[in-house]
Amino acid sequence: MQAQKGMSLIGLLLTGVILGAVFLLGMKTVPAINEFAAIKRVIQAVADNADPSKSTVPGLRRDFDTRASIDDITSVRGADLNITKRGGSVEISVAYARRIPVVANVSLLIDFEASSAGN
Repeated sequence: MQAQKGMSLIGLLLTGVILGAVFLLGMKTVPAINEFAAIKRVIQAVADNADPSKSTVPGLRRDFDTRASIDDITSVRGADLNITKRGGSVEISVAYARRIPVVANVSLLIDFEASSAGN
């Protein structure tokens, strides 16, 4: 006689609940991660196009705000940027936190940090 093989009903339900929770978290976090990638891309573009001898900090902030409005970036504004001029180049960095509501009063908090220096 052969023993039965396979997953029980309770095992199937638990697996479904776990996969559903992972899918829910993934669907909630993907927009925040895409926005972070856009922020990194815009910061790098602004820093690459900046002329250290002619660029001003308010001008770089305006340039970021213009590019951010095109890429639909809402978590960071030009006023949030840390802009420094080092060694003949402009370095732009930003650190921010994004709170993502998951279910009811449960939220996921993600800390992001981006820099044009490649960190």
